[in-house]
Amino acid sequence: MAPVLEKRLPGAAGANDNNNEDEEGQNLWSSILSEVSTRSSSKLPSGKNILVFGEDGSGKTTLMAKLQGSDHNKRGRGLEYLYLNVHDEDRDDLTRCNVWILDGDLYHKGLLKFAVSAQSLRDCLAVFVADMSRPWTIMESLQKWASVLRDHVDKLKIPPEDMRGMEQMMVKAFQEYAEPEDATPSSPQRRAAAAGEDEAVVLPLGENTLTHNLGIPVLIVCTKCDAITVLEKEHDYREEHFDFIQSHIRRFSLQYGAGLIYTSVKEEKNLDLLYKYITHKMYDFQFTAPALVVEKDAVFIPSGWDNEKKISILHENFTTVRPEDPFEEFVTKPPVRKLVHDKEINAEDEQVFLMKQQSLLAKQPAALTRGSTESPGRTASGSPRPAGRAGQPSVTGGSPITAVKKPDPNLKGAANEGVLANFFNSLLSKKTGSPGSPGSGAVGAGVQGSAKKTGQKPGLTDVQAELDRMTRKQDSVVSTNNIPPPTENEA
Repeated sequence: MAPVLEKRLPGAAGANDNNNEDEEGQNLWSSILSEVSTRSSSKLPSGKNILVFGEDGSGKTTLMAKLQGSDHNKRGRGLEYLYLNVHDEDRDDLTRCNVWILDGDLYHKGLLKFAVSAQSLRDCLAVFVADMSRPWTIMESLQKWASVLRDHVDKLKIPPEDMRGMEQMMVKAFQEYAEPEDATPSSPQRRAAAAGEDEAVVLPLGENTLTHNLGIPVLIVCTKCDAITVLEKEHDYREEHFDFIQSHIRRFSLQYGAGLIYTSVKEEKNLDLLYKYITHKMYDFQFTAPALVVEKDAVFIPSGWDNEKKISILHENFTTVRPEDPFEEFVTKPPVRKLVHDKEINAEDEQVFLMKQQSLLAKQPAALTRGSTESPGRTASGSPRPAGRAGQPSVTGGSPITAVKKPDPNLKGAANEGVLANFFNSLLSKKTGSPGSPGSGAVGAGVQGSAKKTGQKPGLTDVQAELDRMTRKQDSVVSTNNIPPPTENEA
């Protein structure tokens, strides 16, 4: 029997070709997607956040702006936002790290919900800023802002298993810290764990280590460390004070598993080191800087390096204080010294001064104003005696009768009468020889003669009598002059 040949349909060959093309297309897309996913995994992650806490005036904004590369000193209000440019030189990759700076007023702590959420908490780094120019506020500030962050994390209501996993990561990172190798760092390379490398033996945590685990890395930055020399000169701070301060800060850092670094923007001290450590903690860059504890104003202690035994080395230099003494009792706020400055006297406007003088002159009595217009060197009567002499009344020209004034009540009887007598005698003596006053000399001589006979000074009554007599004599002369001459019949 002849073999039966399989009859192939004419469209079967075309279907197989289409299937092959579909498979090739799927392979192409899968290769493209795998390549993209590989590249995306190798890129720097985005969405990292740095949360900055500290008191007003501690230098938070200035510090982060300096790390950003800008020199502006503009300070925001409430919740300020900045960013840091992070560059991976090995892969030529660039990303931005968000920086959120919370205001120093506790009133604004509710704004943290806009900076960190339950999903973004694991990508955060907390930075507590302490002001070394005011060291008596450091521990209170650290305790306050740590409790603010703890309260906010509790409000996020993260599932307990997720929070426990984040806390275990912090414990592992602290225990696995190793001293950096002496290899020369070429660029901020990422650490690559060697495949199949045996896990290092980790030591158990100390009694006071990570007792306040926030689940995120923490860094304590002491700013304005250039003020240490000022504290030594002006407030009599000694090495013991700075060792005591460092001891308390390091014990606080152990509780939160935090790193510690002293910085100074003014002297640009440890700023580059701070930037490298932040990128190391956030993006796992290689970090080769060792701990620095020799210089009191440039301390750097990475997370995981410190322990209670190393801190106790500082206690060996204590002579007047004990390590367990309260921080506020030894590091006290110095008394405020009131600087005595001479008050600056500003000259008032010339027109204002003249208006004041005018008003004062207007308030003075008319007699004083009229007397000020007369010449102070000579009286109106021509007497060379000064007009301001006590007990001597001013005399104006005119009849002797009008010149008689009431006796000064301040002068007593005889003295007052003697002064008046001398004054009128001088008037009578000047009238001698003048026309229209015959007998003046005789009157004066009569007054003086009567005074010599009695042996007493002429009194006011004698003078008044003489004046009356002179008045009657003048009236008689006037009356005789007014009689008309006799007519011829009368003659």
